[in-house]
Amino acid sequence: MNPFKALSLDKDMLDNLTNLNYHMMTAIQEATIPLILKNKDILAQAKTGSGKTAAFGIGILQNLIIERYRVQSLVICPTRELAEQVTDELRRIARFKHNIKILKITGGFPLEKQEHSLSHQAHIVVGTPGRIHKLLQRRTLILDELTSVVLDEADRMLDMGFLDEMVDILSYAPDKKQLLCFSATFSDEIKVMSRTLQNDPKEITVETQHDETVISQHFYEIQKGKREPVILSILDKYKPESTLIFCNTKDACRRVVIELNKAGLHSLAIHGDLEQKERTEVLIRFSNGSSRVLVATDVAARGLDIDDLGAVINYDLPFETETYVHRIGRTGRAGKEGLAFSMIRSGQNFRLDQINEHLHSSYEPEPIPSKEETPFIPEAAMVTLSINGGRKNKISPGDLLGALTVKDGIPGTDVGKIDRLDFITFVAVKRESAVKAMKLLEEKPIKGRIFKAMRHD
Repeated sequence: MNPFKALSLDKDMLDNLTNLNYHMMTAIQEATIPLILKNKDILAQAKTGSGKTAAFGIGILQNLIIERYRVQSLVICPTRELAEQVTDELRRIARFKHNIKILKITGGFPLEKQEHSLSHQAHIVVGTPGRIHKLLQRRTLILDELTSVVLDEADRMLDMGFLDEMVDILSYAPDKKQLLCFSATFSDEIKVMSRTLQNDPKEITVETQHDETVISQHFYEIQKGKREPVILSILDKYKPESTLIFCNTKDACRRVVIELNKAGLHSLAIHGDLEQKERTEVLIRFSNGSSRVLVATDVAARGLDIDDLGAVINYDLPFETETYVHRIGRTGRAGKEGLAFSMIRSGQNFRLDQINEHLHSSYEPEPIPSKEETPFIPEAAMVTLSINGGRKNKISPGDLLGALTVKDGIPGTDVGKIDRLDFITFVAVKRESAVKAMKLLEEKPIKGRIFKAMRHD
């Protein structure tokens, strides 16, 4: 791996990357950033956790003409959650210069407010295909001076049926533009799309960021009965700090959460039927350690990137082996051994055979872990609190930290992740300090005013 200073980047950019603890490039960053800086089209195979957002983010921000207040880069993402994460990451990287405006436009928010924001111009727009397409049709999003487009997780957008929208979106942009395509897989459909839309793209494949050999994989054959007790037995035996449970359908997600909560295990669900506000809160509570278990569909979990995920459980085995590899690749990062558990329903052993063939392995079903009468699964270490003030209220993470750690406040070490949105800020605190922290937020002025505080359990 090479350091970022090996690239031709502005000193301010390099200084900011150092402040963000970006020192050495990942494989995908090393392979793509030099090409992006040279305005080349690329087709890159990159999975969640590879550092791809920083790869294209550094490239398009470095090439930005800041004095030109027009949309110069468009980043298209398959889901609202991924668009939110990409926007946050781009804003962090963009701190090297003042006045870089990055705007997120997705469904779930009033169209008129987004049109109002667009009327004040932006350098970079991040959004989902449906909302971008609608704003283009209404001529409130103008791409006349666009120089680059990023298709993030292009394979997922094709799976979701967005090909026609993507093609039409690109028709609103100048013919001469850079097109950066990032995909977890190189399917035939992706290659056809690339040949159709890109100009002599450089095809890049790097070694996967996850090695399945450092993930301890377990398979259990479920002949009959509910699978939720098996989940409880697994969590009781292995006690992972955080667990992501995958289901193939939204109905299964809802059912699993109901059963786990009835059994005393607090868990959250994320699927396509949730409102944007609910989805955002669920992701924040899981990623900041306030909930130990998240139940999700593949589409809803796309873009969720947690470095220290303890375990993955496949309530349903996926239909594609590539999806299985992608699921379990979310655990076992940062040099730690990951845990992956899969439940095989009667008559589905052929799927295990497909996985073994794909991984060149020889896994067989194991005995289900013995179930205690009352499984002991500890509560989450953190609790999420919030105030009804955020970025638009000029609230900074430091303001919240200061309010909590004033004289006779809670220790700074008891304060976890702070997530600041436009009109709300979430903060994770250690469970034993939650009551005191809540009282402080209710009584201590922040920026000269008292904000409404809430506890999210």
